[in-house]
Amino acid sequence: MNWIEQALRRLDHSPAVCITVGAVRGSVPREAGTAMLVFADGEHGTIGGGHLEFQAMAHARQLLAGQTQELALQHVLGPSLGQCCGGSVALQFREVSAADASALRAQWVSARTPLALFGGGHVGKALVNVLAPLPFFVRWIDSRDEIFPPDVPPQVVCEHSSPVQLAVKDLQPGSRVLIMSFSHAEDLDVVIACLKRQREQADLPFVGLIGSKTKWATFRHRLEARGFTQAEIAHITCPIGVPGIEGKEPEVIAVAVAAQLLQLSD
Repeated sequence: MNWIEQALRRLDHSPAVCITVGAVRGSVPREAGTAMLVFADGEHGTIGGGHLEFQAMAHARQLLAGQTQELALQHVLGPSLGQCCGGSVALQFREVSAADASALRAQWVSARTPLALFGGGHVGKALVNVLAPLPFFVRWIDSRDEIFPPDVPPQVVCEHSSPVQLAVKDLQPGSRVLIMSFSHAEDLDVVIACLKRQREQADLPFVGLIGSKTKWATFRHRLEARGFTQAEIAHITCPIGVPGIEGKEPEVIAVAVAAQLLQLSD
């Protein structure tokens, strides 16, 4: 379970203070909009910054105890905090309870990048677990309805689609797409559907296909035979994953692919 769901479940029983990073300037540990929840005896999430976060959590607990009413603080990341970043951070504090859980969930989940994952095999399962704490909302698609495990992270939606490529037309604009089905024929069908959508709408910024250089060479020839241009075919990334990671284990591949997705979000 990611920290968001852990925090919101705990909010059902205990009030908390939501700390949000507001305006930032210069070198800072986290970007504007980053949030965490602080309870009287614990916290979930992080705004980073070492002593900055320590002071922010102390202030949040003073709010919970009724010892202050100050809801905004400005921090310069300098010697007074034992830091030398040189930037400044505005922090906003808000007391929240179970009544705020739905709004917080909608706010935090909407900030996640949509990702369509085609394929429920070993690598797909490993990737879903690696992505669980990362800022993605995953639409997990397979033509085999029974393939999905009974327990998936809260930000993952499982979908049966047969034929599997029909799901491409309904993907959220801006979705990153990963293709790793159980057969090369299905993989090719999904790639073709993605290229057709990209030709018409140009709203799938990344389409990645699992496979070797040999597989990709075969796919290139088949896509050319179907009338796709070199520029269109170049939109497909294959093999996938950051270079330099050679392991073939599903978990290793998943880490390499997740790192590549995070690079794309920069």
